[in-house]
Amino acid sequence: MVSERGLQVLRAIVQDYVETQEPVGSRSIVERHAFGVSAATIRNDMALLEDEELIAAPHTSSGRVPTDKGYRVFVNHLAQVRPLSTAQRSAIETFLADPADLDDLMARTVRVLTQLTGQVALAQYPSFARASITHLELVGLAPNRLLVVLVTDAGGVSQRIALLPVEVDEGEVAVLRARLSALITGRAVADAVDRIAVLRVPSETRPDPALTALAVVIGEELEEFRQEKLVMAGAATLARREQDFRGSIHPLLEAIEEQVTLLRLMSEMVPDEHGLAASIGTENAPFGLGEASIVASDYIAQGGTARLGVMGPTRMDYPSNLAAARAVARYLSRMLEEDEARR
Repeated sequence: MVSERGLQVLRAIVQDYVETQEPVGSRSIVERHAFGVSAATIRNDMALLEDEELIAAPHTSSGRVPTDKGYRVFVNHLAQVRPLSTAQRSAIETFLADPADLDDLMARTVRVLTQLTGQVALAQYPSFARASITHLELVGLAPNRLLVVLVTDAGGVSQRIALLPVEVDEGEVAVLRARLSALITGRAVADAVDRIAVLRVPSETRPDPALTALAVVIGEELEEFRQEKLVMAGAATLARREQDFRGSIHPLLEAIEEQVTLLRLMSEMVPDEHGLAASIGTENAPFGLGEASIVASDYIAQGGTARLGVMGPTRMDYPSNLAAARAVARYLSRMLEEDEARR
């Protein structure tokens, strides 16, 4: 068990190490923090922390640095996540104002988050699996090329060009639009997938090749709505912070490129009562990311909750990064709520 003063000493070591990037000694703790005890007493507290494997000596006769376990205890005992400054909150609100669409909003979200934290920013898209199709549009681009637009009540929009095996005129486009709209609009995405699947295979009773081709395209786009998506920004920050990683940053770069690992990791993080979560260092080893930490906050969307956060080295400013993730998540939740109310 760690005493209350021991936790305070651990907090001081984490804060000083994050700020200075140098191992922390007892004398510097006494000088920088008002503990009201001698350096010898602090050394004794540090010895107890080392016995608990919360801090470690990187070199003989050096100061101490937090271990992954130490960072975990530090995060678990945060008294509170300090709020962002008025200027920071204003910057978020300004940056996220008046997005063109959901994709634009999500892209802005991760850009502002990486600017606030200096880390890689990650955000899960809202889930459209339980959303409903509100609109289907077919726009003629050429006699055998149509732009297919699908819109959901959760803000999801899909646009894709369909190449048809036959040419169609405006009247035929209108008929196709009416027939397909009647089939899927007002339906949940999962239901629409099943209903459109019937048209994806031509038969004697459905000899229309244009209808079949459109059904294939629409079915693929509906399947995309059912897939989890992740948007990211700030990957270049890893290169600037490479010295903070004990090993290679390549596993992180691979995870960013493939996304599946990060989606799984973020989905499995357990939030606290405030919707905040952290996964630190070796806790990420099963995902091949034992060199990294991720802090995240839940946000509210029409389809439920999703998550956004930042990824970086274990030597990160956890309180500030959690505060930034929470603040951006709150603004994102509010904007999605306002957009839903307008619809």
